[in-house]
Amino acid sequence: MCGRYALYGPISRHRKDEIPELTFLGHTIPFVPRYNAAPTQYLPVYRIDPERGRELVPLKWGLIPFWSKDTSIGAKLINARSETVPGKPAFRAAFKYRRCLVPANGFYEWQALPDGKQPHYITVQTVGLFAFAGLWESWTNKVSGEVIDSFTILTCGANELIKPLHERMPVILKDQDYETWLTGGISEAATLMQPFPANEMLNYFVSKKVNRASYDAPDLIEAER
Repeated sequence: MCGRYALYGPISRHRKDEIPELTFLGHTIPFVPRYNAAPTQYLPVYRIDPERGRELVPLKWGLIPFWSKDTSIGAKLINARSETVPGKPAFRAAFKYRRCLVPANGFYEWQALPDGKQPHYITVQTVGLFAFAGLWESWTNKVSGEVIDSFTILTCGANELIKPLHERMPVILKDQDYETWLTGGISEAATLMQPFPANEMLNYFVSKKVNRASYDAPDLIEAER
């Protein structure tokens, strides 16, 4: 499961008065750091567009299938189970033709404890910026003509670090596998939908302030003492 994540950089700007920018795989986008990225928000995604080619663009988190009558289904499709995407109507075409990379610095998961749920921040130890495996889709409102591009994050069974918190975890790709995920065949892509090695990850308690989607500040990723 992945219902919240953080994306904060590295962010750069040439002058103090300029809007900060995020760079990923050689592509740059204006972006303000997010420490509590939540479903339905527009967040940076790296994809290969049929007309424009490779690009880093903001897409809405929560996939809206092209055949959907309205956008309401998107809030339910923020994640996709990797084991079933090849056959699920909502994800089948996207898995075949529209895979993407979702840049992130870490994500949150909640552990059920006697005194309530304790949020954890989870990240990759040796890499500042990594990518979740994602799928994207383009939906058109048949009445107004409005186009909404959206995405979902794939999940797989949890590794040993995540299992005490949740049975699922997002599919995290190693940088050497980015190209295979984006352009490889279905069978090649399927081999990448595996739990990231637990010994290469870090997990610690963080503040319950992350429970509020409206709260977004650097202190969310600080370890609770």
